[in-house]
Amino acid sequence: MRKISASLFISLDGVVEAPDQWHFPYFNDEMGAAVDAVLGTSDTLLIGRKTYDSFAGAWPDREAAGGEDAHFAKKLGDARKIVLSRQDLTFTWRNSELLKGEFADAVTALKNEPGGDIALSGSVSVVRQLMAHGLLDELHLLVHPIAVRKGMRLFDEGEPPIPLRLISSATFSTGVLYLVYAPAERPGDAGYDEAKAHLPQSDQ
Repeated sequence: MRKISASLFISLDGVVEAPDQWHFPYFNDEMGAAVDAVLGTSDTLLIGRKTYDSFAGAWPDREAAGGEDAHFAKKLGDARKIVLSRQDLTFTWRNSELLKGEFADAVTALKNEPGGDIALSGSVSVVRQLMAHGLLDELHLLVHPIAVRKGMRLFDEGEPPIPLRLISSATFSTGVLYLVYAPAERPGDAGYDEAKAHLPQSDQ
């Protein structure tokens, strides 16, 4: 079965919205390598419409310009791009198509197809749906040492807990933490009750 990995820029207080407004001072070669390790090695991208519009409005021009990031732009262009949208779209970027059918069934079928890894960058709504349906295999978080203090966060309040386990971590010279998580089994009720018994009364 194909692996789905999501990569997100995230602030110290959990904000993932509009990273273009706070992310760039922390970008360096270490982060570029981390992003390329996910996006650059996958042959399929699964992305939301807004992220697609942003990518399609930038990367084809960068590829054509032949600058220092043209090689990465070509990788993105050559990859199969599957877009989630409630509307029919007219695609201008090569190898782009609409995800058809009910989300969980369509993504499960995609994972069962032959091929390489599937990647996401941004597309927070898609990441949330994948986690809710247990379809995300790895969550790559690039935690920036800044509290943005406004904007959409990765995890909504009031939703069921999502247990994760840390499978790797690294600290970049900029202070960015690169954390990779995989799904974890939910702790049993007995273990929860035992842990709760050791909490101070005000925390229970």
